[in-house]
Amino acid sequence: MKIAIIGLGYVGLPLSLQFARSGVSVLGLDIDPAKVEALNAGRSYIKHIASDHIAEQLRAGRFTAATDFSRVREVDAVIICVPTPLNRNREPDISYILDTGRTIAPYLRGNGAQPSPAKLVVLESTTYPGTTDEDLRAVLEQESGLKAGEGFHLAFSPEREDPGNPDSKVSIIPKVVGGYTPACLERARALYGRAIQTIVPVSSCRAAEATKLMENIFRSVNIALVNELKRVYAAMGIDIWEVIQAAKTKPFGYMAFYPGPGLGGHCIPIDPFYLTWKAREYGLQTKFIELAGEINTAMPEHVVHGVADALNARKQAINGAKILLLGLAYKPNVDDERESPSYVLMDQLKQRGAEVAYYDPHVPVIRPTREHPHWAGVKSVAWNRETISGFDLVLIATNHACVNYTELAAWAPCIVDTRNAMAGVETAPGQVWKA
Repeated sequence: MKIAIIGLGYVGLPLSLQFARSGVSVLGLDIDPAKVEALNAGRSYIKHIASDHIAEQLRAGRFTAATDFSRVREVDAVIICVPTPLNRNREPDISYILDTGRTIAPYLRGNGAQPSPAKLVVLESTTYPGTTDEDLRAVLEQESGLKAGEGFHLAFSPEREDPGNPDSKVSIIPKVVGGYTPACLERARALYGRAIQTIVPVSSCRAAEATKLMENIFRSVNIALVNELKRVYAAMGIDIWEVIQAAKTKPFGYMAFYPGPGLGGHCIPIDPFYLTWKAREYGLQTKFIELAGEINTAMPEHVVHGVADALNARKQAINGAKILLLGLAYKPNVDDERESPSYVLMDQLKQRGAEVAYYDPHVPVIRPTREHPHWAGVKSVAWNRETISGFDLVLIATNHACVNYTELAAWAPCIVDTRNAMAGVETAPGQVWKA
């Protein structure tokens, strides 16, 4: 069997390697020639994916990468793993999905004028219910001249990647699958069953799309809850981290979530608003989702106020202060800084007159981004006493495990900790502030 996986980022590349390890011939397709060149040379551009793993599948002849989408003719199935961002108005942008559909549709017929055995097209990109069976289906049918469920099969299976988690392996994370027809579902179940241990079938593409949204809405709402409680408890002189540790000892009815300086990554800050947008078609409001978004979006400003309080206690102002932000990545132990609240923190601190730098061992230089192009090219500072002690304040935004927090306590005059990273580290009175 040969499959194509379109989009070789944080979702598509690990999925490609898992299928290849399972004996499936994988053609990785991407519009970025630099990614394709790196992969075909056996080089990884994602920190938690080892180059050796790529090189192994290349040598075995089970994986290759290309930019030529006409090669979809060669494969039995296509899995789409392209970005689904929000626009400036927090409205879904599914243009990458639709553009991909238009590109591959002419090649669903195979090499001749007559249809080849029906190919399977699976969308994995997170989106609102109805994207697969309405929007993507319409494009594929129009551009191919084939009918979904007959000339080609169509399904949705949400990605469940958890970068940086060593216990999160593609092969063991249950795979939710929904098909446009029962036959489509069976084809998708058979495909994923080659590489993934547990397949969870649902009744439709829409049910599968809704499943992914529910998972991330659940996380967004509960993170917002603890962020709000952090502020309330802080006003009462209560440490939210102590409360969470105590609450999580309850063996039932409670799941621990943790506060932070905001939300980041490609899922939690974005995915819930896909449902918010879609709900408007039905005349419905999603109040929990929108409130959670407001609370989480406001957290960077709350943290900056905490920075101001910490500096004021030392008879300093933010204006003119040298501030080091520790951790640019959106979560610990990864090199992914997409939608990271660290960018918002740096922007707000700079706007208030601070001299801002960052340290992140996983992100040595800031890559160009659409949202924060002005930070592109800025490099992480060095980790040594001379450098760190030269800052007036260190703001811990991401608690990477590889950071030596004992050294930080010895070198930094003032620390604002948003992640409870300094817990258990011996510090001077008044040196550490929680925000």
